[in-house]
Amino acid sequence: MGILSRKATCNTHGQDSSYFLGWEEYEKNPYHEVKNPNGIIQMGLAENQLSFNLIESWLAKNPEAANFDREGQSIFRELALFQDYHGLPSFKNAMADFMSENRGNRVSFDPKKLVLTAGATSANETLMFCLADPGEAFLLPTPYYPGFDRDLKWRTGVEIVPIQCTSANGFRITKSALEEAYKQAQMLNLKVKGVLITNPSNPLGTTTTRTELNRLLDFVSRKNIHLISDEIYSGTVFTSHGFISVMEVLKEKKLENTDVSKRVHIVYSLSKDLGLPGFRVGVIYSNDDIVVAAATKMSSFGLISSQTQYLLSALLSDKNFTKNYLKENQIRLKNRHDKLVSGLEAVGIECLKSNAGLFCWVDMRHLLRSNTFEAEIELWKKIVYEVKLNISPGSSCHCNEPG
Repeated sequence: MGILSRKATCNTHGQDSSYFLGWEEYEKNPYHEVKNPNGIIQMGLAENQLSFNLIESWLAKNPEAANFDREGQSIFRELALFQDYHGLPSFKNAMADFMSENRGNRVSFDPKKLVLTAGATSANETLMFCLADPGEAFLLPTPYYPGFDRDLKWRTGVEIVPIQCTSANGFRITKSALEEAYKQAQMLNLKVKGVLITNPSNPLGTTTTRTELNRLLDFVSRKNIHLISDEIYSGTVFTSHGFISVMEVLKEKKLENTDVSKRVHIVYSLSKDLGLPGFRVGVIYSNDDIVVAAATKMSSFGLISSQTQYLLSALLSDKNFTKNYLKENQIRLKNRHDKLVSGLEAVGIECLKSNAGLFCWVDMRHLLRSNTFEAEIELWKKIVYEVKLNISPGSSCHCNEPG
């Protein structure tokens, strides 16, 4: 073993979590309605494929964007050579505008404070490198996205301490849960550098309330730590009033340009709202110039290809398209969500009331043989191997209640 690095031989990537194991089973035996009707149906992957036809029809009408033409002239050479880690200015401007539009234009974003990264995975890891040293900690409310164990910890050496939320109040973040997690970190001799939330929540599909955002801002102000709001699902909110960005609350509290605002950072991506995870488009937005400068340098290790930036700057600059897309995608998500929830309800399975995201948080406690995580995994295996559905058990998201 001495020949390889500790990183190569350690097992902290989280690949053996049941979240990833379900994927592996699916890949061995994927469902196909004709070729493999008894295969496993993939329901453990947050992919938005509902509105591809809208993007496809835009591409058909705007072939010059995909053919790398600008006003009838080929810009192939320009794109083939472009390698500036600050990104194409036209793309950053379009991205900043789209992020504002996604938030009902209640806040605006400055393209100079935007760092482009190869997906939100890269954005979250880069922020860890910028905000914490190995052995320091971030607090995350449970249940949380299983991939965070890999994204936030594996290469950075940063630790995660859970903020224990419970089903009793619909998994809302309370003041006591925040203080408890902070104490827990101190007992483990971990210096807390910040809190990371997903809003809308992955995996709950709920939006963070104004009360919770105020509570979080008060907490990070008092403790003098950072707040990262991963808002990758901001365009998937299918209730008319739902999503409040942390940037809106900063504005309401007149905290813009204060010390606190420099410690609030947003992560965003086009993987969920536009359904483009294969394009690898993520962003970090920060009011701290030093964070922006450091993250920009780090982005050399995960740039977005220039042809992707060019194509998407054309797509996102088309305001008719973005307006129609956001509206239509939300309608389709709501229909799909309602169908799933009412179908489950018909067979006596309840879901957490949710208004966003690409998930359903399902309550199967009444189907467990006993109130234990062993019983949860037993039920989960039945669902994967016998029912042939890949879904994720709550324990893979660090939920502390089985079922």
